[in-house]
Amino acid sequence: MSNQIDPVSEILIALLKKGDHFAMEQIFNLYWETIFDAALKKTGEENVAQDITQEIFISLWENRERIALSGDLSAYLHGAVKFKVINYFRNNTVKNGHQAEFATLMNQQYADAADDKIILQDAQQKVEEALMQLPERMRQVVLMSRKQEKSIKEIATELNISVQTVKNQITSAMKLLKKSLS
Repeated sequence: MSNQIDPVSEILIALLKKGDHFAMEQIFNLYWETIFDAALKKTGEENVAQDITQEIFISLWENRERIALSGDLSAYLHGAVKFKVINYFRNNTVKNGHQAEFATLMNQQYADAADDKIILQDAQQKVEEALMQLPERMRQVVLMSRKQEKSIKEIATELNISVQTVKNQITSAMKLLKKSLS
C-alpha cells in the first residue's frame, strides 16, 4: 500500500485546510459509513459508534488547519477511529457496566491482573476528579452522554439547547478531560 495521497483526497484536504465547507461535506459523504462501521465493529454499540463518528468529523473540521497526513485520508480517519475507541473505553471507566470491557483492554497491555485493577481504580478516580472540575452544564452534558448513554439529540431536547451546542460541549469537555488526565 502506498503512502501517497490519492488525487481526490489531496484536493479535498487542500480545500478543507482553507475552510471549504463543501470539501468537508464531500469528505463526510465519502467516509462516514466506513468510519461508522469501523467504530461499530470495535465498540459493538450503535450509539457509541455514532458518537465516535461524529466526534471524528468534528475534530477533523476543528483541526483542519493543522492536519498533517503522511498517507491517505481513509487511513487517517481509520486511525482516528482506533484512537477514539481507545479513549471511549478509557473514559467509560466511570460507568460500572463497562469496567469489565476496560479491564479486558487493559489486560492486553498489562500482564498482571492485580495491577490492572489498581490502574482501573486509579483511572476511575482521576476521571471522576476531572469531571468534577468541568463547568456544571458541561459536566451535565457529558454525564448524560456517557453515563446515561443518551444521544446528542436526546440531550439537546432534554436540556432545550441546540444539537450543535451539545456537540460543542462534548468536544470541549473531551479536550479539557484529556488535558486534565494527561
